[in-house]
Amino acid sequence: TMKLRLPADPLVFGFWKVPKQICADVCYKAISAGYRRLDCACDYANEEEVGEGIAKAIADGLCKREDLFVTSKLWNTYHKPEHVPLAVEKTLKDLQLSYLDEYLIHFPISMEFVPFESKYPPEWTNMDGKMVLVNNDMCATWKALEEQVDKKLVKTIGVCNFSTQLIRQILSTCRIPPSTLQVELHPHNSQQNLIRFAHEAGMKVTAFSTFGASSYLELDMATKDDVLMENPVITKIAASKKKSPAQVLIRWALQRNTFPLTKTSNEGRMKENRDVLDFELDEAEMKEIDGLNKNRRYNDPGVFCEPGMGTFCPIYE
Repeated sequence: TMKLRLPADPLVFGFWKVPKQICADVCYKAISAGYRRLDCACDYANEEEVGEGIAKAIADGLCKREDLFVTSKLWNTYHKPEHVPLAVEKTLKDLQLSYLDEYLIHFPISMEFVPFESKYPPEWTNMDGKMVLVNNDMCATWKALEEQVDKKLVKTIGVCNFSTQLIRQILSTCRIPPSTLQVELHPHNSQQNLIRFAHEAGMKVTAFSTFGASSYLELDMATKDDVLMENPVITKIAASKKKSPAQVLIRWALQRNTFPLTKTSNEGRMKENRDVLDFELDEAEMKEIDGLNKNRRYNDPGVFCEPGMGTFCPIYE
């Protein structure tokens, strides 16, 4: 049998694109469905609502704070060392927490500071509606994150959407090594070398967009033909296992020793997405799914920043 080098419950629930008005309820239902790993970010514009859901779940005895593993992320406008503590403080206040289990640099993109009182979350543009990139030493940002660990406001620190070179630079200069790499991972973008590199550096790897194109259709960042849930390889394996295509995609992620991040507002699907520990993909099935890779990224600032914000900003070759 496939040995998972993962904790007993590696499943992560994400809050990207969960609308504010239902977010507290979605958070509560996710905890109620069994999720203990919650993936948040300043940029998702719903941390206050996630905080309400967590507070209610704790008050109702669904879980204790220490049962939860809460992640948040440092936005692009707060990379200067003096802004890092302000960003952490704001996130903790919104989430009604005294500490974060994990705090990640959201993108390797440093942008002009936007004051908290002017616009929060700042998203991709300043007060003049421009996306302005600034020079920044990411290792200085990292040092400021390490100080948040020293202050016990954050337990572990890591990175999202980083390449091997930038991770190497941080590993070469850091005092506290990155615990986690969170990146877009699915059968169309399997990034085997990056995962191996992160694992060999002692990092855990969280896979976002586990289902591939599905999240991006409504944003016009993918087309119907990209949808993995309808891919014949996936549907064939799903039928043979009496599982859904979604469950097969989550299981593939698990068997690569990555933490699969999924999001849904539907309680039935919350439970379905957790029902993935009672079956296994064999080596041939894993290889068949691996064979779908085409290095196709759906979340790529090099593609969406220029048409959306007028600034060319590639972060991948």
